[in-house]
Amino acid sequence: MLMNKSVPDVSVIVVNYNTRDLLRTCLRQVIAGQTGRFSQEITVIDNGSADGSGAMIRNCFPKVQLIENADNRGFAAANNQGIRISRGRYILLLNSDTEVSFGAIETVVGHMEADQTVGAGTCKLLLPDGSMDPACHRGFPTPWASVSYFSGLERLFPHSKIFGGYHQGYKDSYRAHTIDSPSGAFFLVRRDVVDRIGLLDEAYFMYGEDLDWAYRINAGGWKIMYYPDVTTLHRKKQSGRDHADPELRQKTRRYFYETMRLFYRKHYAGKYGPLVTGVVLSGIRIQSVI
Repeated sequence: MLMNKSVPDVSVIVVNYNTRDLLRTCLRQVIAGQTGRFSQEITVIDNGSADGSGAMIRNCFPKVQLIENADNRGFAAANNQGIRISRGRYILLLNSDTEVSFGAIETVVGHMEADQTVGAGTCKLLLPDGSMDPACHRGFPTPWASVSYFSGLERLFPHSKIFGGYHQGYKDSYRAHTIDSPSGAFFLVRRDVVDRIGLLDEAYFMYGEDLDWAYRINAGGWKIMYYPDVTTLHRKKQSGRDHADPELRQKTRRYFYETMRLFYRKHYAGKYGPLVTGVVLSGIRIQSVI
């Protein structure tokens, strides 16, 4: 896995929670997708899975570092466990429901090596139907961007700079450019940046930790780049708010809206004042019960 280098170029970190079969495919793709241009190490943090994920890792991927938590510590906390033991010059947060294309990771690293002003990067995430996962190409959820998104205006005018601020559909998705935030499904960041801005905020149990990290990266003066010349399949909607289990759907829906409140209070409440903050938080509360 380390390709005869004492310090790997990239530390790939995958958090898993009861997605054994998806995880197996994910790891196979990561390993098969290496070109030899940059060395890699892989770490899986299992959040108390009950589906035999840990045994599968030990049997099928003995060179993968495995951390097994007794319970579900959340996405941010588990990723931080992996980051703390990682050694790479770059750190890649990768979802277990992704399948990287050949050379995808190393191509994004290569782009970032060529431009030291880039603090983080991502590729184009594709959904199973071939369309782009809009979460890989986001703007920050400012009050206006949030209103446009939840009111449906962004859906009506997806390529409008006025109404399409959250998913930035007005930008050319076939050309490399800066974005506010990638998805945590494929989030590549420089070690130097992490050393400066810190780890993921563990107040976010699931959802939003990627937006928060990206906000801090931008605030630190680094660019975040979207590179569409490589793609990764993202098998979204396998769990969470779209899960078949209604109890799990309800729980993750609660996390989703709690995340929105946390992000707004942390980054925007002081900027927009009590009136706008009150309106926004009321809107989030209304959305959470619809």
